[in-house]
Amino acid sequence: MKLGSLKSSKSLDGELVVVSRDLKSFVRATSVAPSLREAVEKWSESEPALKKISDELNAGAITGAEKVTDEKIFHSCLPRTWLFADGSAFIHHIKLVRKARNAALPETLLTVPLMYQAESGRFLSPTEDIPQFDFAHGTDFEGEVGVIVDHVPAGTTAEEALKHIKLFVILNDVSLRGLIPEELASGFGFFQSKPSKALSPVAVTADELGSAWKDGRIHLNLDIQLNGKFFGKANAKEMHFHFGQLIAHAAKTRSLAAGSLIGSGTVANEDASMGSSCLAEKRTLEQINTGKIETPFMKVDDTVHMEMKNEKGESIFGRIFQKVAKA
Repeated sequence: MKLGSLKSSKSLDGELVVVSRDLKSFVRATSVAPSLREAVEKWSESEPALKKISDELNAGAITGAEKVTDEKIFHSCLPRTWLFADGSAFIHHIKLVRKARNAALPETLLTVPLMYQAESGRFLSPTEDIPQFDFAHGTDFEGEVGVIVDHVPAGTTAEEALKHIKLFVILNDVSLRGLIPEELASGFGFFQSKPSKALSPVAVTADELGSAWKDGRIHLNLDIQLNGKFFGKANAKEMHFHFGQLIAHAAKTRSLAAGSLIGSGTVANEDASMGSSCLAEKRTLEQINTGKIETPFMKVDDTVHMEMKNEKGESIFGRIFQKVAKA
């Protein structure tokens, strides 16, 4: 099942829609729940009704289905929510970005997930411009996978946490690299350096991933293009900590509200042929390999494209396609 949110002038949460498997048509589903967030909040009731619509839509049995003629009608599948807890589950990424700012690796690198609470009050739409206030801020993209959970009780174990995953997304965790070192040096973490993010136009249930969802990880490549050219295809299976572990970490001392989003952190593989999922990694590798950084951070009019496809080459989540624009 694939679910999305149409942009709406009446609600910041958008309008809930069920999207066809081929992403070419949709059905408005506000009779089930006004928004995706509210659907997740009463998932035991809404899921069967939404699945019925999805099955009928994919069977061509709904005469009122609408065609997708413009991808810009879609907001991020989850336009806003109560919590976005972003992890950093790919060890290769942690090593590279720490090296870039000459920071030591945490002693608990392999045993305790890194996580911060990110902006969740408004996500950018998947085709919305990334605002750039100052090129010196070092605008970067970060390709991630994420999960949306129902209510997670405090103290949930990693294995139990996997049962609370209801939907999967991909996302662009926009980062301002030029602001990060000073913020972290203050000892109080990210804030200005982590502005609004963008989610995929569609969130999917586990059946849409098929055998690629196993061991708490998505075993598929995240394809990324910068200005229309290949940038990376790192496979998300190489998460050191799986999603159950990330959710359990987030819920160690608090319950998580239904609709909370948990991010994987930047998808990264040690195999250099897989490319990178953010500019910071590529710049660090250039410094290591040649002694010179050649790739700049994003400038006005640069574009980034993110998409994940199944084994048949079909887009699962739709695409994130964003351009940098002067704020």
